[in-house]
Amino acid sequence: MTSILIVDDEQAFLDSVVRMLRIEGYENLHTASDPTTVPAILEKQSFDAVFLDVTMPGMDGLDLLHIIKEKSPRTECIMITAHDSIPLVIKAIKLGAYDYMVKPITPEQLTHALDRALERQRLLESLRLRSETAAAQTLKQPQIFSGIITGNTRMLRLLHEAELHASSDIPVLITGETGVGKELLARAIHDSSRRKRANFVPVNMLALSPSLFESEFFGHIKGSFTGADRDKKGYMSQAESGTLFLDEIGDLSLEIQGKLLRILQEGEFTAVGATRPQAADLRFVAATNQDLEKMVQQRQFRKDLFYRLQFAHLHLPPLRERRDDIPLLAEAFIKNSLKPQMHLHPEATDLLTNYAWPGNIRELKGVMEASVNLAEKGVITPRELRIKISPTIEKAAPTVTTGETITFEPLETVERRHILQTYEALDNNKSRTARVLGIGLQTLHRKLKAYGTK
Repeated sequence: MTSILIVDDEQAFLDSVVRMLRIEGYENLHTASDPTTVPAILEKQSFDAVFLDVTMPGMDGLDLLHIIKEKSPRTECIMITAHDSIPLVIKAIKLGAYDYMVKPITPEQLTHALDRALERQRLLESLRLRSETAAAQTLKQPQIFSGIITGNTRMLRLLHEAELHASSDIPVLITGETGVGKELLARAIHDSSRRKRANFVPVNMLALSPSLFESEFFGHIKGSFTGADRDKKGYMSQAESGTLFLDEIGDLSLEIQGKLLRILQEGEFTAVGATRPQAADLRFVAATNQDLEKMVQQRQFRKDLFYRLQFAHLHLPPLRERRDDIPLLAEAFIKNSLKPQMHLHPEATDLLTNYAWPGNIRELKGVMEASVNLAEKGVITPRELRIKISPTIEKAAPTVTTGETITFEPLETVERRHILQTYEALDNNKSRTARVLGIGLQTLHRKLKAYGTK
């Protein structure tokens, strides 16, 4: 049962709020007219939401807000005041308040603010639990893969495969578009393998030239060529007993592909200037955003090297194919920012979820970092998200398929029909409709007005 605490030094206001909330069906209600007693109350009980007056004798509401968020970060706090002060609003939001209300308050305003706060809390909790529970049920070492944030079934299957491959020494090929997290997965494979105590050495294969390949990869001994004034360890030696991560392998020249194949086949290498080969005791993990199978057909990638790599092939899906992970990732990036108390407005969440993300997780991370800086009031709205929906991708959705004929209708039409049907089904109750649709009440008012509906 949802537990709610109302803190205000005016008893008449406390009684009024309790009465309004009881009418809306909330029963587990607690009140405090003395703010100094609240810390002791919090030691005995936690609350889902707190209505908190800003100006009270004995303890300032902002100070109490700070205490509440420290003791119970998941508690959603809604500030109440008799004065509409923008600086005060900004300060409260930065301290972790979810919303801010100015007296007098109508029952509709009260319940709408509470419903939105609780809905956000339920969303974050369900996303967190879904991700943690699914990972715990799928993986033997979920903590190692915790950096790959997902609750997506397809992704969890892929992580399970990655963990299984990690137990052997066969080469692994990771494919996927730019920004999907190929190196992050490669590191997780290393960390869950028997080689985890040795080095993980990433190599950008694009930076290698054929003339420097042997020296960079195998190393060289002093005097082996002009300028070799001391021994140098190559990537192979640096990754001894560990993992060598070959990034952008699809962009290698055919000449370097042949040299790499020999290493994989023979399992040994010889430093430049040395006379004896040495065993290559390491694990190879390769990654590319290229379609290697197509490149083989076009004779741009060696067939024998591709066959050597393809048996442990892990393909990371683009973010647009795992949209259910987008809110989870966005909240994680906010949590890891300098303003962890920041939160997403529901309309911002919708915009993030509907965007195509051509740059995938890397792009989402950049967008969230920038939006955290731009959101001065502690709430990230669509205004702070510097992304644009492409009309060719996002504005149409298939609705009817007959044989080979597919008809489309604009997204606005689909949205309009869905909103009006929901509004009618709920007896034209705007608060309930906004709650069910997961949008703000003002947003619903604006849309209904645009549709010519009251």
